[in-house]
Parts: sequence; structure tokens; C-alpha cells
Amino acid sequence: MASDDGHSERAGSIASSHTETGGHDDFNEKTAYIRDDESLTALKSPATYQDSSFEDDVHEEDEELLAHPAEKPPPPSSSATSGIVWIVVNTLATVGIVFTNKAIFSDPSLKLAQLTFAAFHFCITWLTLFILSRQRFGYFEPRRTSIRAIFPLSVAMALNVILPNLSLAFSSVTFYQVARILLTPCVALMNFVLYKATLPRNALFALVPACLGVAMVSYYDSLPASDASVKTTSGLGVIFAFSGIFASSLYTVWIGAYHRKLQMSSMQLLFNQAPVSAFMLLYVIPFVDTFPVWAEVPLNRWAMIMLSGGFAALINISQFFIIAQTGPVSSTVVGHVKTCTIVALGWMSSGRAIGDKSVMGVFVAIGGIIAYSIVMLKENRKKAGQGAK
Repeated sequence: MASDDGHSERAGSIASSHTETGGHDDFNEKTAYIRDDESLTALKSPATYQDSSFEDDVHEEDEELLAHPAEKPPPPSSSATSGIVWIVVNTLATVGIVFTNKAIFSDPSLKLAQLTFAAFHFCITWLTLFILSRQRFGYFEPRRTSIRAIFPLSVAMALNVILPNLSLAFSSVTFYQVARILLTPCVALMNFVLYKATLPRNALFALVPACLGVAMVSYYDSLPASDASVKTTSGLGVIFAFSGIFASSLYTVWIGAYHRKLQMSSMQLLFNQAPVSAFMLLYVIPFVDTFPVWAEVPLNRWAMIMLSGGFAALINISQFFIIAQTGPVSSTVVGHVKTCTIVALGWMSSGRAIGDKSVMGVFVAIGGIIAYSIVMLKENRKKAGQGAK
């Protein structure tokens, strides 16, 4: 699970192909949401939104909530090396889960079993967090809340995983990942509409080319190709992509409110969400999923499914250490590295020529979101300097 920036995974992964894009998105991965999207970012009033970035706030909030006397923090600064190791693990697992899931969904017999696949990942996520919370490891202290309290967020979490995975199933990897860039402007728009929260003017200007680049890729990648070996995006893939961006944005906005309402860290919140989401899907799966003949599923597909679950577990484990050992700048850079890596590998495997028109959209979109991140980091540094005075 992924998520698909320095955002999606920072608040915990939710086991999907969702990866972050460097703005808000690896909470996706932020799962493997997670975020790696910042998909689990903190909700802000208009004043706070202007004074700090999502990544700063989530980082500080999780550190405060994770710093519980009964919890065992990750080993202190064995850190620079340890942080780099976990970042590498997280990056490889995030890239790996996207291409593994794409290979799984390329099998027509598994393509329409999305809810079952999501429920499997939610179970892997819960099991991973359960192990990390045991006394032998003690990386966080589990806290319980009522199903009624967590149910709306669990529904949003399920949509945050299922819709992006459907997008991946019906799209090229390049389009899937570039489209996730829209999570940043979409979250900004939702915060403005709902809470009158605003962004610096230069940040808004940077989001214009990001959106324009995604539009270019959407258009050119969905055109029929004369060469049958070239992988394109179907109309359904575009619909699922934009629906998934809306669902992920809503989840991003809600998650901040739940952090504060329930006073839980991202790990504690995800520990409560995952089983509720999995159990809820059990009631829907028989009416929605199209199942393969399980006995006829090839052994290599089963191996890929297990590998995808393993990547999800690695994303969850590494995310805990990344939250504790890195800052917003590192997370943002790592998010961009993941985005560029997935896009580059997706392009190489798509069969498209270097001169294909959609490549311009890719560069414009990624350039815009990187410019946005630079503007926000400078703005945060300036605010921090003013606060220090």
C-alpha cells in the first residue's frame, strides 16, 4: 500500500499502491498508504495553515503523541545511518509495491477483486502494528476507541486505498503516479473551502504548472496508441484516478481532526482503523468483487500477493523510524525521489518513445510540485526565524 511526496507515508501506511508526491500524499502512503501521500496531515485553522507546513505539523504532532512514557522510542541517534537505512527501505518498498500491485492487477482474474485485495492489506497493516506494539518491541502503546468513533474515518481510509488501486489497474504507472500530484492542490482547495485556509501566493503560482502538467499527461496518455505494445490509460483509469484523488484529499483533511479529537498518534489511529476497514469490506466484497477460480491462480501470482503484503509491512515499520528520525526537508526530498523513480521506471516499461508528447506534461507537473515544496519550505524557515525572535 502506498501512497502515493513527503506526505503520504509520514503518518503511517495503509497498504495500498498509494504513494506520496512531495506535497501532501506517501500518507501513503502516506499505506502502505499509505503516505506515502502527506496523506495523514494535520487539520489547521486558517491562521495555523499560513504559519506552518503540513509536514512540520504532522512531524511535531506525531513526536508529541509518540513520546509516551510506556513506549520505547527508536534508539537515539544511531540515527544518521539508521535514518538513511530506513529511508532506503521505505523508498524501495514503496516503489516495489506499486510495480508489484500493477503486475497483480494486470491479471484479468484478479483485476476486479480490489476489495478483497484491500482487506488483505488492511489485515497485514494491523498485524504489523500489533507486533510493533507488543511489549518485546514497544514502539508505540496501543489505545482503543469505539467503532462508532472511528467508522467514518475507516470508510474514508478504504476509499483512499481502493480507488487509487483501481486507478493503477486501469492506467499506466506513469499516469497513475503523476495524477497523484493533484492531491496537493486538492487538499489546499478543500481546506480553503471548508476552513478558509490559504497558501502563500508563490505556492499557488507553483501549483498552476503542476495541475497543467497532470492535464497534459491525462490527455496524451489516454489517447489510443498505434503500437499495441505501448501501455496507455483507459477512460476508467482517468475516472478512478480523479475519484481517488478526491477520496485521498478528504481522508487527508479528516485525519487531522481525528488526531486531535482522539488524541492518538498516527500509529495508534491506524491500529484502530485497519481492522474496522477490513471487517466493513467483508460485507461488501460478495456483492462487488469478481473472484477468480482460486485453484487456477498461478503460483507466481500468489508469490506477488505475498510480496505486496511484505512491502506493506516494511513501509509500516520503516515509517515509524522515519517519523522519529527525519525532518520535513528530508521527507519532502525522499517523496520527490520516490515520485521521480516510479515515473521513470513506469515510462521505461510503458514502451513509449522519449519524444512522446506526454513527457512534457510529466516534467511540467513534477517541476511544479517541486517548486511548490521549495516555496513552502522557505516559508516555514522564515516563520521559524520570526518565531525565534
